Amino acid sequence: MKASETPFISFMQKTTQFSIPIYQRTYSWTNDQCTQLWNDIVHAGKDDTINGHFIGSIVYISEGLYEVSSVPEVTVIDGQQRMTTLSLFLSALGKILDEQKIESEISQKKINNYYLFNREEEDEKRYKLLLTQRDKNTFIDLIEGREPPKDYSPQIVQNYNFFLDKIRNSELSPEQIYRGICKLMIVSISLDRTSDDPQLIFESLNSTGLKLSQADLIRNFVLMGLEKTVQKDIYHNYWYPMEQRFASMDDSKYFDRFMRDYLTVKTGQLPNIGQVYENFKQYWVSVEETPVEQLMADVTRFSKYYAELIFADFEDSDISKIAKDINTLKVDVVYPFLLEILEDYKNQTISKSELIEIMRLSESYVFRRAICGVPPNSLNKTFANLTKEIDKDDYLTSLKASFINKKTYKRFPNDDEFKREFILKNVYNFRSRTILV
Repeated sequence: MKASETPFISFMQKTTQFSIPIYQRTYSWTNDQCTQLWNDIVHAGKDDTINGHFIGSIVYISEGLYEVSSVPEVTVIDGQQRMTTLSLFLSALGKILDEQKIESEISQKKINNYYLFNREEEDEKRYKLLLTQRDKNTFIDLIEGREPPKDYSPQIVQNYNFFLDKIRNSELSPEQIYRGICKLMIVSISLDRTSDDPQLIFESLNSTGLKLSQADLIRNFVLMGLEKTVQKDIYHNYWYPMEQRFASMDDSKYFDRFMRDYLTVKTGQLPNIGQVYENFKQYWVSVEETPVEQLMADVTRFSKYYAELIFADFEDSDISKIAKDINTLKVDVVYPFLLEILEDYKNQTISKSELIEIMRLSESYVFRRAICGVPPNSLNKTFANLTKEIDKDDYLTSLKASFINKKTYKRFPNDDEFKREFILKNVYNFRSRTILV
């Protein structure tokens, strides 16, 4: 590993292509991060006493030996968010300089030739920064001065327009703004794939910028060590379909919760939501003899069950209705059990009618306990291990027996207890009162 402090613009002047691997999350900086960057640049640009302002590290892996005429390609494993944002900033500054016909030490042509393009190259080698997925075409169109594509990356376009607006309306001149950019310092960290552990270094450096979700960390862990062709196959065939299933929620916590519940199914223990990544690594090591494609096929299959549950979106409307009722209870700990039940249903171990009755029993167990004031702290362990108590040759009967045999704080309240407590319960202030409608 080689680390050196350098101005960001000097780092970008190299004839190099910085490639973002497919396993990295897409561009995700928001207005908050862009505003902070803008404030840092303005502060540095107007204060002559500031010689440098540190903005973080950029970690990359060289991909091997190259022909003399080729542009060296390096894989960026940390720092892509700030690299992309600053490249958008520089492109926006160049556009303003061109619009205003400003004669100065810097121009749009110089910005393009120094920081955005490898000017003697063609095709994709022409670009210093090569993003992934739809970010790629959106970014290229913007720095080329073209309209973004129809399926553009909204965050990239939004942040580019944010910087255009800030530069146009700034009290600082474009030259002062450029001087501010020149003072931005990074630590450039070059890794040797043969002697460094990129995943370990990535984890230790993932403490600044926009925090990665547990699912982000898991994706990087699974894909980072694979060959590029295998990375692309695993990502497109397995990981990307999972991301799309949860994309409409616009919140990484649902993907994180799925990974937690998947681990619960596989290990019988419910991880803390903030420790899902660490628990996943332990699980992955325990099954490392299994081909990665087979493991990812398993994760992907369970993600489909999970999405059907939380969206109450089964092909069968009867099952969807019950899933919707269960979601109303807002008790996540039931999901690992239901994931296993759905696996057995898909494998035709149980029938539709049995599935529906099992889901209704689970709903009744949670709801009755809530009405009767039974503390819920035992539910996670109960549901995490409930399938172990089922005799699959007599599925439904054994599950009912398991519920009936639970005592004290794990009990399934009987009809008499439920009726008595239901009469006394203030259901208007009960969080699951909508299930009564």
